[in-house]
Amino acid sequence: MAQEPQKSVIEGPTVAHLGVGAFHRAHQAWYTHRVAAAAAGESWGIAGFTGRSVAQAQLLRARRGRYTLITRAAGGDAYEQIDSIRAVHDGADRIRWDAAIADPQTHIVTLTITEAGYCRDLHGRLDVKDGAVQADLNRVVRAQAEALTTAPVRLAVGLAARRAAGDSPLTIISCDNLSRNGEVTRAVVMDAAAIIDDSLPDWIDAHVAFLSSMVDRITPRTTAEDIEELRQRTGIFDEGAVVTEPFSEWVIEDGFAGPRPAWEEAGARLTTQLHPFEERKLRILNGAHSLLAYQGLLRGFADVATAFADPQLRDLVENYWSVAADSCSLPSSEIEQAIAATRERFANARIRHQLAQIAQDGALKLPQRIVPVLAHAVRSGMATDVTASAIAAWVAYEGRGSADIENLLLGVGDAHISGREPATSRMLALIEQELRRLEGDPRANAHLTGAVRS
Repeated sequence: MAQEPQKSVIEGPTVAHLGVGAFHRAHQAWYTHRVAAAAAGESWGIAGFTGRSVAQAQLLRARRGRYTLITRAAGGDAYEQIDSIRAVHDGADRIRWDAAIADPQTHIVTLTITEAGYCRDLHGRLDVKDGAVQADLNRVVRAQAEALTTAPVRLAVGLAARRAAGDSPLTIISCDNLSRNGEVTRAVVMDAAAIIDDSLPDWIDAHVAFLSSMVDRITPRTTAEDIEELRQRTGIFDEGAVVTEPFSEWVIEDGFAGPRPAWEEAGARLTTQLHPFEERKLRILNGAHSLLAYQGLLRGFADVATAFADPQLRDLVENYWSVAADSCSLPSSEIEQAIAATRERFANARIRHQLAQIAQDGALKLPQRIVPVLAHAVRSGMATDVTASAIAAWVAYEGRGSADIENLLLGVGDAHISGREPATSRMLALIEQELRRLEGDPRANAHLTGAVRS
């Protein structure tokens, strides 16, 4: 039987979301679903748009946006039917995207497009030399109807449609693992908008709020075995099912331009000072993830729990945490709680979080996660070897070279360390030292791809 066409705009107050992957369904869509139960009268729904592939839209349409969340704790699984996604579309469908963003019932746009999806250059601006960005901008400027593929241009075009429909305020929230991700979003969208229509940035300034948020929930890829086990246990065949861990956190910068769901009723936290929470999460959780990923992959491990169970790797992570904790600005008691929770999460062998998945886009992730911790260690006189080893392992695993390392360190600056050498030079030397140590480690050496030394 043919699927019933999805409406482009849903009834009631709406959150439009770009990037309807597993993490969104385990996190923002789950929070929005919980609001309906926790806050009487809340009727918010999500109009979802895929990021790069129509496959997720097709899976979700099979059950009209409804899907199963499998929460996988050490002691067993819990199953929950989530129905906050009321419509889901191919993100390349420009007509429905523009209609959703222009609809005055749409008050919020959320994003899970990964670090790479912001299409930034090395200076944090829109990378107008990128081929996909150039192609999108050319299509818009020439009024061509072809699908757009880059998020900054899609957002700018959607905002142009909203301006044409009226002056309704809108809030855009990034939910990706980037420090100050709202500022990142604003920068690339404004750059795209200025190229499309030089009057559009002024309208955006007056009507759109770009908020940052810190998100956290480990969501491994759903396997065919997960789907079959769900069918056997519940009788539900759901190819859109999502597996996740019990832990979840969402801290959102306050400053909404208009109405919003009462996400705090579902456990989210609103704050006017988001940066310390971003810093803690990126350095304590994500930094340890990256360290485990590259060091673990070099030693033949496949997932977080197995790698963390290895005494040598666990010691590396514990030593890293002692340095990362000192670099964070939140009170030490909160950092200690975060580390304790992360230990428990890493040890959950039923969440098979693949190291290869974590290792993707290291050139974009490490400057947010590891480089600030190494810079802090260098400037404060703390132990530097374990943090530098995370970058060295990335270099070895991906076959990177000196130019790649230098690009990672672009934001460090050349302040001298206690009157001695510049911080960047010291960090480069430390990474080279750890590379030599890795090359002499027989456990890692068996899996080296061969670092390119240039």
